[in-house]
Amino acid sequence: MLIYKIFRAPEWAELQAEGETDGAPIDRADGYVHFSTAAQAAETAAKHFAGEDGLWLLALDADTLGPELKWEPSRGGALFPHLYRRLRLTDVLWTRPLPLENGGHAFPEDMA
Repeated sequence: MLIYKIFRAPEWAELQAEGETDGAPIDRADGYVHFSTAAQAAETAAKHFAGEDGLWLLALDADTLGPELKWEPSRGGALFPHLYRRLRLTDVLWTRPLPLENGGHAFPEDMA
């Protein structure tokens, strides 16, 4: 199963330069890296990145992240994937720009 991380351009650049990261400021504050499923990603973008351009969408295979990936209740009791270790560049399957179009973010049509 693919899970997704939304990064601002500097956060994505940091991961590329350093090879691993503790995530975005919210991740560092909470002590884990927040992810979303394909069904949750648009709501995450709208809630936490409204109006922001220059974002990147990272896809990861949940099954390869090991026991440090926990599924925990969040908004409305839905289970969200949280990674309790540093995110590694080698964890990332692919990245794509997440452009802002007509006030919302344009997600890839082939998200699974």
